[in-house]
Amino acid sequence: MKYRASVRANATPDQDDRPDQDDRKILVVEDSKTYSLALCRRLTDEIGLPLVACRSLNELHEAVTENRAPYTLAVVDLNLPDAPHGEAIDFTVQRGIPTIVHTASFDIETRNRIMERDVIDYVPKDSAFALDMVVSAVGRALTNRETRILVVDDVTATRKLLARMLRVQQYDVIEAGSGTEALSLLETTPDLRLVVSDYNMPDMDGYELTRRIRRRFPADKLRVIGISSSSDRMVSVGFLKAGANDFISMPFVPEELQCRIASNAETLAQLAQLHELASRDALTGLFNRRHFFEQAPKLIAEAHRRKLKSAIAILDIDDFKQLNDSHGHDLGDRALASVARCLAQSVEGSSTLLARIGGEEFAILFPGLDAKAAMRRSDHVRLDVSHETVTLGAHQVALTASIGVAEIDEDGSFDQALIAADRALYAAKREGRNRVCIQAA
Repeated sequence: MKYRASVRANATPDQDDRPDQDDRKILVVEDSKTYSLALCRRLTDEIGLPLVACRSLNELHEAVTENRAPYTLAVVDLNLPDAPHGEAIDFTVQRGIPTIVHTASFDIETRNRIMERDVIDYVPKDSAFALDMVVSAVGRALTNRETRILVVDDVTATRKLLARMLRVQQYDVIEAGSGTEALSLLETTPDLRLVVSDYNMPDMDGYELTRRIRRRFPADKLRVIGISSSSDRMVSVGFLKAGANDFISMPFVPEELQCRIASNAETLAQLAQLHELASRDALTGLFNRRHFFEQAPKLIAEAHRRKLKSAIAILDIDDFKQLNDSHGHDLGDRALASVARCLAQSVEGSSTLLARIGGEEFAILFPGLDAKAAMRRSDHVRLDVSHETVTLGAHQVALTASIGVAEIDEDGSFDQALIAADRALYAAKREGRNRVCIQAA
């Protein structure tokens, strides 16, 4: 798995998908030259952040002193020649550097020594998959920062303990002292991905909170994990029947908590990736027809609630069939990809919804814009497309597009607007192509 920055929402395969430039870097503290080289190579290939490698506590001191910018993460060997009792771990943790420990020897005493410190994770080296596990732990710690978790418990000490354990794992954590406060935070914090809720609370118990969450948020958008110190096994059943995805008994075993939370976060990420793949057109990378027809009515309704009009544009590449029939599908595909890239760049940064809806047709929804404003925007798009070319042997074939625009007012329907935009598109074709026409819905 590659832990790289994601591309823009309407990016096409030809766009640069390199991660944004930043000053993040990772410390690797390991006295074995062979193991250090292998680990650094894997981290470079799969994580893609700059590395600083040290082989002793003394080198670690120098690296942290000389590099004033904070380190994002440290992967530290438990025992070094000049730090045989975990002093290197203490050094990184005390300086606020999130730390993953790897160790050649492992037993319960070693485990306890490691867990006394606030480390993200530990990985024994005595496994054939040790390097895989370290790289996975680093990648997980980096992505955890993008996962916001709501911890709900009316007992402050328990809530603070759990929140602290999750923050050590690099999660973004917010807290609620009651079910009512939790529901309020869920409404005002749309990027919450996991809720960890106690069962016994004064205003509503964990079951009722879970049921209310499930009425509003599906499991593929928000995971719920129940917690309780009760010895009654039916408490976990009650949570799962109410719609929770998992249950953890207290007092926590830190490793179990880490694995349960990570598993739920990973499930969400995998579901999001599947949704993303299902909503994209394979050739152009733009949203596909299904996604457009699912999302457009919602955006139109939101604009209507704000007393705003919306408009839709249907764009068609001029003479595409002739281009495709005369020069083959390869050139046609390149023309489609070129226009898609141009469209994505042309509407980038706006609130528009752009999709390839079939063949050489593209649709652009302009939420909150009336027909005249949408026509002006569409004409800029048309002009941008007119500068696109595809190479045919030694020649450049120019591309143009015709666009039909229709307005959607508060009384109009999405389907009526689509029909009107399609009629306007054919009017643009009849009038000579490479132009924008508008028609009332």
